[in-house]
Amino acid sequence: MSFINSLFDLSDKVALVTGGSHGIGMAIGKALGKAGAKVVINGRSQEKLEESKKEFAKDGINVSVFAFDVNSEEAVDQGVSAIEGKVGPIDVLVNNAGLIKRIPMLEMPVDEFKKVIDIDLVSPFIVAKRVVPGMIERRQGKIINLCSMMSEYGRNSVSAYASAKGGLKLLTANMACEWAKYNIQINGIGPGYIATAQTAPIREGNHPFNDLVMTRTPAGRWGEPEDIGNAALFLASNASNFVNGHVLYVDGGILANFGYVKGENEIND
Repeated sequence: MSFINSLFDLSDKVALVTGGSHGIGMAIGKALGKAGAKVVINGRSQEKLEESKKEFAKDGINVSVFAFDVNSEEAVDQGVSAIEGKVGPIDVLVNNAGLIKRIPMLEMPVDEFKKVIDIDLVSPFIVAKRVVPGMIERRQGKIINLCSMMSEYGRNSVSAYASAKGGLKLLTANMACEWAKYNIQINGIGPGYIATAQTAPIREGNHPFNDLVMTRTPAGRWGEPEDIGNAALFLASNASNFVNGHVLYVDGGILANFGYVKGENEIND
């Protein structure tokens, strides 16, 4: 095996991806699976999880699926115990399950605000807290929290989501402060605007948000789910063994220069 291949090899590693039945979660699962990991995906619908197995199989990846609510300590304990018993101890945890509600603050019920916080911020804490003792015992592990560009700035109508993702960024840092000494690397990924089924309606035609993304992203395109999967592979592999408490923004440069407008800021040599 070459040096590069060995550096990113995840053979026999068990990787749990929450919310892994579609979109970015599925792309992450596929990237880890192609590197040799035993991929476990989680969701709340057993039916959707079973359907997603077919998509993984197209890439030659045989995934294990476990349905449980990541926002319930009891359900997480039972779910992780089942994974440990049937697949093995979890070496890589990807906290990907998430929720966004686009509601102006004055119109947002408090219960809806709390629901987003619970899924996007509290759930990663619950799952990590259950998985980490085994990593500490083995003196190795990787945790990847799916943060967001909203970890850095606000935007109209996403107050709960931005609050949760900003909190998740600092939770990631605090996890690193407490657990890095056990040879556990805890990092985040901050996706930019990614071309998924969920964003399809705003990527079509002359939708104003599509225009915003295309003109203000220096790379001049939407990201692909595979872009996030590749970043996750780096953070799950030995290549990132001294990377800790970091959020890797995979955004085509939009955070580096949010004032960029294609055609206006270009300088001709």
